Amino acid sequence: MEDTGTTEATNQSPPPVTFDSFHFEAELMDGLRAMNFEKPTPIQQQAIPIIMKNRDMIACAQTGTGKTAAYLLPVINKLIQSPGDFIHTLIIVPTRELAIQIDEALQGFAYFAPVSHIAIYGGTGGISFEQEKKALTQGANIIIATPGRLIAHFNMGYVQIGKLQHLILDEADRMLDMGFSDDISKITSYLPKNHQTLLFSATMPPKIRELAKKTLHDPEQINISLSKPAAGVMQAAYVVYDTQKIGLLKSLLQDRKIASILIFSSTKDKVKELEKELQRSKINIAAIHSDLEQDQRNDVLRQFKNKSLQVLVATDILSRGIDIDSIGLVINYDVPGDAEDYIHRVGRTARAETTGVALTFVNPRDQQKFKRIEDLIGYEIKKLALPPQLGAGPEYAPEKNKEQGRGHFTKRKKR
Repeated sequence: MEDTGTTEATNQSPPPVTFDSFHFEAELMDGLRAMNFEKPTPIQQQAIPIIMKNRDMIACAQTGTGKTAAYLLPVINKLIQSPGDFIHTLIIVPTRELAIQIDEALQGFAYFAPVSHIAIYGGTGGISFEQEKKALTQGANIIIATPGRLIAHFNMGYVQIGKLQHLILDEADRMLDMGFSDDISKITSYLPKNHQTLLFSATMPPKIRELAKKTLHDPEQINISLSKPAAGVMQAAYVVYDTQKIGLLKSLLQDRKIASILIFSSTKDKVKELEKELQRSKINIAAIHSDLEQDQRNDVLRQFKNKSLQVLVATDILSRGIDIDSIGLVINYDVPGDAEDYIHRVGRTARAETTGVALTFVNPRDQQKFKRIEDLIGYEIKKLALPPQLGAGPEYAPEKNKEQGRGHFTKRKKR
């Protein structure tokens, strides 16, 4: 679509205090009450009226701010008002975990509404592919899909998309980071010209601006807490040598009473090593990474959500795709490769206005990367003393370690 500029959503009337202010249909309000949703978050307060006015929109909001409900609720409301057996809304997401999360949210919000939906993603068998084909030909109302899997269906020529009313690009920055730019362009080429496009991104780098110019028409823009960890996160760091990391991790985890602890590491091989090492220390831990089958991933996440599994270790594949509100502690075993990833990692705790702790292990090589994180968020993160039994750690001197860290703050590898 032609882009004619960006309109800032400013000078708006005071935000609504409850969801009643949006005048949603009764079936949707019943779903909200059943899920104990009472007050809209800031992103919901600003985005829902724009979506209900059928304006294109680009929204910048960090993880955990309620953006999924911000676009699902007005879409469900429109479907209640004008039901039908056709693909009404297409939601494109970067990972299967996020697709599943959104599909689960839909089940709750639309429980009392005549809305059909399906999550479409790779890594499933032939039976699932046939179910997806049926939904794409007979018209499930809301399709949540990863780009590659959806294109596989489009290439077969049977997707009935001619009545589409909404295209939603969720976690758009992550999709571009993962190399899905061409896939997004190909998907949009199949869509009817007249539809509403909503772009949600946790960050707003130039490449997202370019994508917005290509796909949105005269969009309104809203920004919510850009590039800042949630206020309820207590952040701290340990400056360590690599040889001290595993001892520090065991010290932090032994006898911890926190119900849910999430550990991020840089590669799936290191994730596997940590899982084995901590299991030997009798810590209730499991790992999730790209080598697991989807059923295995689902089982690990299910255990973590229901608190039968205390500790989960993962790569960044989970930094945006896991929807658990009560994670008390996030540990960055490695400093994330991009400063923006730090926001998403620590955003797994202190969700929904709760509190939590985020700890990062910083070795000499990663000190420059960690300094960039501090520069991004606008303040220095507190450095904690190591347990005495581990001995002294290195000095935190990012400028001295600048050359050592050079070349490591580079393009992210696909995982």
